[in-house]
Amino acid sequence: MTLTHRRAVWLMVVATLMWATAGVVTRQLEHARSFEVTFWRAFFTVLSLLVILPTWQGRAVFSKIRHGDRSLWFSGVCWSVMFTAYMVALTLTTVANVLVTMALGPLFTALAARAFIGHRLAVRTWGAIVVAGLGIGWMYGSQLSGGGQWLGTLVALCVPIAAAGNWTVTQHAHAKGHDVDLVPAVLIGAALCALYTLPLAWPLSANPHDLGLLAFLGLVQLAIPCVLSVMCARVLKAPEVSLLALLEVIFGIALAWLGAGEEPAPSVLAGGALVIGALVVNEWLGGRASLKKKHCAMPSNR
Repeated sequence: MTLTHRRAVWLMVVATLMWATAGVVTRQLEHARSFEVTFWRAFFTVLSLLVILPTWQGRAVFSKIRHGDRSLWFSGVCWSVMFTAYMVALTLTTVANVLVTMALGPLFTALAARAFIGHRLAVRTWGAIVVAGLGIGWMYGSQLSGGGQWLGTLVALCVPIAAAGNWTVTQHAHAKGHDVDLVPAVLIGAALCALYTLPLAWPLSANPHDLGLLAFLGLVQLAIPCVLSVMCARVLKAPEVSLLALLEVIFGIALAWLGAGEEPAPSVLAGGALVIGALVVNEWLGGRASLKKKHCAMPSNR
């Protein structure tokens, strides 16, 4: 079945909704905490991908891992950092803090691409970086002055930083003619995450109730939406993917508020509005500029 643009948009919306369930599901756990939550989520993700990937791409996916170059393995390490920091941050601070901080990923990626592979940044992107920085500063300021959960926000910052490194290396490899398949990279990241969090999670204390929720996180919250997002990225343009991915912030905060009674602080809503607004305006202006450039490049029939 060919994936049309409209179907890709709706699949991406579904993927963001799945990603957004992490916070509310984590709040329902009874015994599992911190690194144990991270380990079980990664473990069940590995099990899920070991079934999904061969079904989707055939057994060649394992050959890609065995013969993968440094870029593939670096991408896997970045995924493992993102998986670990995300779940640990959720145990240290609110869902809203984590999601808003993660939304900085596109801007961090732009900065990393400028620093390491020489991509020029448009004025609009510099402006978005400044506004988003003010938004995060607003969140941090209220947490520091009020003795808030600032450590969790610091841990959450590791997610967009690792994402920036991941996409920068991927783009650099693509420019040299060596595309990195992100699907096996996700499997590598989940396996690495499970391996190095197991000693930190021991002794395990999750009961059957917790294991059921953690299996849900591994399969429905992570494995399936990661595969869906990779499929959608082959049809949608990068600005479209970035904008649609922001729905995770809205869905995640709403689900945690409705399902776990976790009401976001006013400072988080205000700071988050600055971050999301900066990203939306930047991507919207970028999309308009691309369309205008494409239109100007078309030959005239007159």
